[in-house]
Amino acid sequence: MEQAQQFKIFLVDDDVFTLNLYQQHLNNLGFFDVSTFHSGTACLEELMQKPDVIFLDHNMDTLTGFDVLKKIKRFDPNVFVVMVSAQEELKIAVDALKYGAFDYIIKGDQEVEKMRQVLNRITQVLELLKKEKPSFWKKILSYI
Repeated sequence: MEQAQQFKIFLVDDDVFTLNLYQQHLNNLGFFDVSTFHSGTACLEELMQKPDVIFLDHNMDTLTGFDVLKKIKRFDPNVFVVMVSAQEELKIAVDALKYGAFDYIIKGDQEVEKMRQVLNRITQVLELLKKEKPSFWKKILSYI
């Protein structure tokens, strides 16, 4: 999990208690480059920090999680955005994935464990991409 410890993580939720809980949990897992935001707007204003992973609450006051998700993906399509919501409605989860979310976590007893699992999956995806890239560059270089 050494790769995962290098992640820059943004937590976005309008509930301060939830933000503190998530941040403490991530710190306990060895993730220390964690920034918290109380609104989607505050998160969007800091995207130039180039986060690797954003845990984004769906239901917030000013901008919805979907609005923020779309803007994040327009800014950088490679950011792993994970929607976190108390909404158990399937349509919301499907829409989140349709708009570019990597995953959808339902708030409840297991949400912090699910965050750990998602971070492990992101690490696996990045490792696979790393293995694929050398062959891509070899092909490009072979044409030069």
